[in-house]
Amino acid sequence: MTNTTASPDHTLLVEDYTTLWNEPDAELRRRAIAALWSAGGVEYVEGAHFAGIDELDARVAEAHNAFVASGRYRAANAADARRHGDLVLFTLQLATPDTGEIAWAARVFLLLDSDGRIREDYQITVQALAVQ
Repeated sequence: MTNTTASPDHTLLVEDYTTLWNEPDAELRRRAIAALWSAGGVEYVEGAHFAGIDELDARVAEAHNAFVASGRYRAANAADARRHGDLVLFTLQLATPDTGEIAWAARVFLLLDSDGRIREDYQITVQALAVQ
């Protein structure tokens, strides 16, 4: 039997990760990135990768400005976080604030370092955003 669980510390990590995408304050976002990812952390998404705090900061700011800052969407998670060893798996979503309708979703795989910070972050889209 494998040890795959949802536990408070991993739920908190997922909540902090999700909250990061909604944070309007650039300085608070950068601090959250530095707290969540290791210094050499990398995110892989849609054929691109973002390495280190500066690139991650620019990537999160761009996504925030494109999808959340307008108020059109809000980042959310599906409350399905699971952990197996140093891997945390959950679903990240963009939802409309008024109805909660899911407009986009991705499975997120976080590979953690020995300090529990994100070493590698993989976002794999499972529901594409409709072209408008």
